[in-house]
Amino acid sequence: MNNRSPWIFIAAASAILLVTMGTRQTIGLFIGSIDHATGLGIAAISLAVAIGQFIWGLAQPVFGALADRFGPGRVIAVGGVMLAVGMAMTPFVHSEWALIGTLGVVSAFGAGAGSLSILIGAVAQRLPAERRSFAAGIINAGGSLGQFVFAPLVQAAIGGFGWVTAMVAVGTTTLVTLPLALPLRRRDVASAVSRAVDPGIGLKRQLGMAVRDPSYWWLNLGFFTCGFHVAFLVTHLPGEVRLCGLSPSIAANSLAIIGLANVVGSLSAGWLGVRHRMKHLLFAIYLTRAVAVLCYMAAPKTAATFYIFALVLGVSWLATVPPTAGIIGKLFGVRYLATLLGFSLAAHQLGAFYGAWLGGLAVSHFGNYAWMWYADAALAAFAALINLPIREAPIVRAAVPA
Repeated sequence: MNNRSPWIFIAAASAILLVTMGTRQTIGLFIGSIDHATGLGIAAISLAVAIGQFIWGLAQPVFGALADRFGPGRVIAVGGVMLAVGMAMTPFVHSEWALIGTLGVVSAFGAGAGSLSILIGAVAQRLPAERRSFAAGIINAGGSLGQFVFAPLVQAAIGGFGWVTAMVAVGTTTLVTLPLALPLRRRDVASAVSRAVDPGIGLKRQLGMAVRDPSYWWLNLGFFTCGFHVAFLVTHLPGEVRLCGLSPSIAANSLAIIGLANVVGSLSAGWLGVRHRMKHLLFAIYLTRAVAVLCYMAAPKTAATFYIFALVLGVSWLATVPPTAGIIGKLFGVRYLATLLGFSLAAHQLGAFYGAWLGGLAVSHFGNYAWMWYADAALAAFAALINLPIREAPIVRAAVPA
C-alpha cells in the first residue's frame, strides 16, 4: 500500500464518484414517471428528492468522521450497498412516506458514503499540499463525467425498457463501487502522514477551531447557495423543458452537457487553485452562474438555448468543490479534512433541500419556475460576494502544552 502511486487512489476515487454522482444527478429524469405511476404529485415527489439532497449532505460529516477513524474503504462499501437497495426499492413504493424512505433516506445516505468529502479527504491525506487542489479537481471531474455518462443512458433505458427496469438497473450498477473501494480500504498511510503533520490535535479541538473561524462560515454560506442552485436545476430542469413544450431528450442532453462541461470546469478549477487565490475563483464561478441564469431568462426557450445554458452552467457546476476543499485544507490541514469538508457539504445540501423542494412548490402554485429563477440568480450573486472576506492564510495554532 505504501508504495502505490497516488494516481491509483485518485483513479479509484474518481470512478466511485462517477457512479454515485451519476446516479444521484439523474433522479430528475424519473420524476415524471414516478408521478404518473403513483399519482403523488410533483410537490410530494420534490419533497422526497429534497429530503434526499439534505440526507446526502448530512451523511457526509458522519461518514467523514468514520472514514477519518476507520478508513474510507469500509465506509464506501457500506454506502454502495445502501445506495443500491434504496434505488432498487423505489419503483415498488406507492406512498409519500415510503418514497421518502427509499429515495430520500436509504439511497441518499448510501450515496453520501461514496461522495466528495470522503473521497477527497482520503486522497488529500496522501498528497503534498501543492497537489491537493488539482487532485480534488480530477476527483470532482469523475462525478461530472458520471452525469454525462448516466443521463443519456438512463433516458434511453426509460424509453426502451420502462422507468422501473431503468431504476432497478441503475441501483444494481452502483454495486460496482464495492471493488472500486479496495485501493482505499486501509488508512495506514493517511494516518501516518496526517499525524506527523498534526500530532497533538483531536477532532473536538479541530471542530472548535472551525466553528470560531469566520472564514469557515463565509465559505459554508456560499456553499449553501451552491447547493440550492445545483439541486434546483438537476431536479427541475426536465420539468422546465416540459413546460416549454420541448422533447424530454433535450433535458437528458442538457444534463449530459452540464456533466461533460464540468469535467473541464473541475480540472480547470483544480489547476487554477494551485496558481491563484481560491476565494477569487469562487467569486468568479458564482458570478458566472448569476449572469448565465439572467441570460437564460431573457432568451427564447429553444433547444439551442438549453444547450448553450447547460454548457455555460456546466463549466461552473461543481467547480466550486476543489477551491472549497483547498481553502479548508489551507485553514485547518488535512487530518480531519473529510469531516470538515463533510460539514461544508452538509451546508451545501441544506441549500439543495430548499432548491429541490421549493422548485416543486413553485410549479405547483404558479405553474412555472419564474420566481425560482429570480431567487437562483440573486443567491448566486450573493455567494460570489460572500466569498471575498475569506482569509486563506493558515491559522496560527497555539503550541500544545507538554
